[in-house]
Amino acid sequence: MKKKATCEACEEQKKYDEIRNIIDLYRGKEGSLIQVLHTAQKIYGYLPHELQQFIADTMNIPFSEVSGVVSFYSFFSVQPRGQHTIRVCLGTACYVRGGKKLVEHLLKTLNVELGGTTADGKYTFEVARCIGACGLAPAIMIDDVVYKQMTPTKLNALLAKF
Repeated sequence: MKKKATCEACEEQKKYDEIRNIIDLYRGKEGSLIQVLHTAQKIYGYLPHELQQFIADTMNIPFSEVSGVVSFYSFFSVQPRGQHTIRVCLGTACYVRGGKKLVEHLLKTLNVELGGTTADGKYTFEVARCIGACGLAPAIMIDDVVYKQMTPTKLNALLAKF
């Protein structure tokens, strides 16, 4: 049991070391905080308070600046995220063409709340106000890929591939 805890600590330290290396690459470059945060979230999976403090200390900037950026942008998360992120567009075109039905279907199918992560850690479910794919409505994104003219049936088939 102790060995497993030690291995987890080693993995955590490796992640922090990797993030420190990224910070070193951007050190002194104006406007680099968002890029550092994106990369840190990709490495760590999310941006907990302790990691935000580490970034602030290592970049020599106030914690309030890091926290402010993290809380302002919806693509940053302070909670553990799923292996895949599903975003349903609820911009006007997508909403009118069935976006709301997709949200209701996913809430039921995944048994998760909006903004939540499934119990198995596979999916984080969010809505987006617009993903810029109005001509493809209703559209969803899984990770960084846009899927067009989605229906609940198509969505079930798509999720089966994951």
